[in-house]
Amino acid sequence: MSILITGASGAIGGALARAYAADGVHLVLHGRRRDALEALADECRASGASVALASVDLTDDGSLSQWLDALPLPDIVIANAGQNTHAAQDREMEDWTASSRLLAINLRAPMAMAERLAPRMAARGHGQLVFVSSLAAWHGLPLTPSYSASKAGIKAYAEALRGWLAPRGVGVTVIMPGYVSSPMCAAMPGPKPWELPPERAARRIVRGVARNRARISFPFPLNVGCWWLAVLPAGLSQRLLAWMGYGRRQ
Repeated sequence: MSILITGASGAIGGALARAYAADGVHLVLHGRRRDALEALADECRASGASVALASVDLTDDGSLSQWLDALPLPDIVIANAGQNTHAAQDREMEDWTASSRLLAINLRAPMAMAERLAPRMAARGHGQLVFVSSLAAWHGLPLTPSYSASKAGIKAYAEALRGWLAPRGVGVTVIMPGYVSSPMCAAMPGPKPWELPPERAARRIVRGVARNRARISFPFPLNVGCWWLAVLPAGLSQRLLAWMGYGRRQ
C-alpha cells in the first residue's frame, strides 16, 4: 500500500505517518521542515515502512503538477498541509497577504492535488482522497474568518467530489477535527475545549479512512456543539460564540 501525506512535518501529519508505518507500506511524506521530515522518516523506516520525502511548493501549480505526475499513483492521498491566521484585536480585518497565503495552501492546493490525481485513480478503478477540514467548517469563528472559510470550502468540495467520484471506485473522506495539540493549535486564539493529542486524532482518522467514511468529525461533544451552531439561527449562534469567548473584545 502506498500513502501520500502532505504536511507530514506537522503534528497530525506526523502522527498519521507513524500510525500507517508498517511492513509493506510505502509512505510519501511532504513537508516544509526537512529536518523534521528526516527524523520522521527514520521512525517510520524503523517500523518497517519504506519512505520517500518531498518539499515541493504546493501552491506552485507547475511544480505541484510535475511532482504528482511523476509519482507512482498512491492508494491513499491525505491532503493535510495547512496554515492558520487570525484577526488581531488592534486591526479591523485580518492581514490580506496572510489570508491569501492561507487560502492557497488550505483550499486551492488540495483541490489542485485532486485535479491531478483523481482522474488517474478513476482510470485505475480505486483509490482514496482524504481532505483535512475542521469543526470550524460548521460555523465560522469570529476570531478566524479566513481559516473558517478555507475549511468550510474544502469540506464542501470533498463532499461534492465524493458523490462525483464514487461511481468510478474512488473514495473521498473529509476530516473535521476539533482542537489537536500542536504549535498551530497553541497559536489559535480562544478557548480550546476537548483538546486531543495528535496520536489519538490519528487513530480515529486511520479507522475512518479504512472504512471509507464520508466524514470523520471529532471529538463528539464539540462536533455536536459546532453542528448546532450551523443549525441555529445565525444571530443566536454569534451571541453564543461571543459568550463562550470567541468574539472580539471591545
